Amino acid sequence: MSETRRQILYWRLLARVFEGEEQPSLEKASVAIVDDLGLPPALLDPGVSIDNLVQRHPELADRLRKLDGDEVTNAALVSKLLLNTFATGNGTVSATQLAGWKQDAGWLQEAFGGEAAGELGKVEADLVKRMHLREVLADPQLAKQLTPSMSLIEQLLRDKANLSGVALANAKALIRRFVDEVAQVLRTQVEKTSAGTIDRSVPPKRVYRNLDLERTIWKNLTNWSPEDERLYVDKLFYKQTAKRTTPAKMIVVVDQSGSMVDAMVNCTILASIFSGLPKVDVHLVAYDTRALDLTPWVNDPFEVLLRTTLGGGTNGTVAMALARPKITDPRNTVMVWISDFYDNRSLITDFEALHKSGVKFIPVGSVNSSGHASVDPWYRQKLKALGTPVISGHIRKLVNELKTFLNT
Repeated sequence: MSETRRQILYWRLLARVFEGEEQPSLEKASVAIVDDLGLPPALLDPGVSIDNLVQRHPELADRLRKLDGDEVTNAALVSKLLLNTFATGNGTVSATQLAGWKQDAGWLQEAFGGEAAGELGKVEADLVKRMHLREVLADPQLAKQLTPSMSLIEQLLRDKANLSGVALANAKALIRRFVDEVAQVLRTQVEKTSAGTIDRSVPPKRVYRNLDLERTIWKNLTNWSPEDERLYVDKLFYKQTAKRTTPAKMIVVVDQSGSMVDAMVNCTILASIFSGLPKVDVHLVAYDTRALDLTPWVNDPFEVLLRTTLGGGTNGTVAMALARPKITDPRNTVMVWISDFYDNRSLITDFEALHKSGVKFIPVGSVNSSGHASVDPWYRQKLKALGTPVISGHIRKLVNELKTFLNT
């Protein structure tokens, strides 16, 4: 019985993906199965995005991610993931539709890991082709109708080498608009995010930069010796917090692979914001199979993005070779490493060495609105054991980590 119901759900999926039309008998049977499982009918509707489905039925979020139910329930959930990702129709695609598809594809990747990346790339390429993006960009009136989104910016960055003239100018204008909008949001996050209140019950660190010189002199004035013209200090007093006397160094290393574009854009902009703060020396390195030092343009994320090349292979060792010499004062340095960590596993030795040296090491799998990210499970486990768990989710998490470091 279970096998029959599972087959019905998958036959219905294949009919919708490859024929594009409803088969009344399969639709009726599938609705009955989903209803019997206690699942919402919207699970069968490709017009309902997965984000919207989860907003209406929050209990489905973990079930879609883990797929740990019985075989019939899993068939219904998998059908939703595949239907929304692969039943894309044949008509012209808008930027909004492309952005929605990217969100649905993110759910599929989270459920299946990096295994689906190749097929998703083919579907996405088809959607962009149907979008006729280059023709749209060549027409100033049509280009103005485009709403900058992360999905659109990714496509512009991928295709920028093939654009020229009016199309290139419009593409740059869209990228600039998006960068400015995100920068405004992130700047607010940096200004508002608290690094935590001071716990007065915890004694301050007894290090020189925390020394409260004025209080120490005041409290020891009774020990002044007129004969020696010296102040003898019986007790030192320390500040609960102290301002840095030397700039903190922030090194941001960004994986340029296409799967990391969301985190790359956000963190590139975030790096530019922190570079504008006093006492923060920011460096930026991007890499694929080669590494590129983008520090000269760190103040302008627009220029940084125009110099990046999405896609290609991944070789974190070349990025480490470029970033490591920048560390001159480990305990005054934070390194943010943005990647899906499907990379050479020998890198873990470098990460361990950084952490041991005193560098504040922050691995980032994703920092976006949805939090979807496919991170190598081996690296996720190793970095967690090291005490530096991979950050995924809202960028507030990363902002909090950085502000906490800068205020210590």
